[in-house]
Amino acid sequence: MNDVGKNDCVLILGGSSGLGLATAVKMAKHNYNLIIIHRDRRADLPKIRADFQEISTLGVCVKTFNIDATNKEKRKLIIQEMQSFMGDTIKIKLVVHSIAKGSLKPMQSKNQPTLNQQDFQITLEAMALSLYDWTKDLVTAKLFASDARIVAFTSEGNRKAWMNYGAVSVAKVALEALIRNIALEFAHIGIKANCIQAGITETKSFLMIPGNKSLKKNALIRNPNKRLTTPEDVANVVYLLSTDEAKWITGTVIKVDGGESLQ
Repeated sequence: MNDVGKNDCVLILGGSSGLGLATAVKMAKHNYNLIIIHRDRRADLPKIRADFQEISTLGVCVKTFNIDATNKEKRKLIIQEMQSFMGDTIKIKLVVHSIAKGSLKPMQSKNQPTLNQQDFQITLEAMALSLYDWTKDLVTAKLFASDARIVAFTSEGNRKAWMNYGAVSVAKVALEALIRNIALEFAHIGIKANCIQAGITETKSFLMIPGNKSLKKNALIRNPNKRLTTPEDVANVVYLLSTDEAKWITGTVIKVDGGESLQ
């Protein structure tokens, strides 16, 4: 990585589609090298690899790992590998948490499986606690830059009840709490941490939510700009949060929804 662009790297957890992929493109356009962790089926890999190859044509180094980012042993192995190819001078400027691995079951139903304790635990681990695990291990490995940023994605389901979204809603609330405490407790080593609350965005993850057509229709009615949020809208704000001008923004939730949540 030493001979490509600037020394700073961006680590994206969940970067093969949606908000994570759009962020990868945006940051590559600003000359950041990329480390992308994703977990995808073999059948989807040709398209994903083509996307990654296209990003690399922007003149940056793109390292990708198709692994489960929530697996403790694999996380430690990847961090060891990162230490090896990053060396002593290259550091991580930005970590983006975009893991979408959760249970979308109802709490009560006569004819469908309902949420159980394990569903909540898996969702909470993937969509919230994994951010703390990665942050702590990266700090221990001394891989963060002296002025590093962490950005995680939340949703309006953090305070609104959506059908079948109970486990994810709990995880989003926990994620926001983690971001606040990371911002507080890691401030002394230069880390700034924030959540982005994106408006309704037609990503692969969104299309898996039962009732997504109704959510989309309602968002278009509520949004004063009369369109949905795009992954690029969100990626633009991730980049803004990585700039020097944003170094005094930390521990907060920033809405990127074109005014959708105003009413």
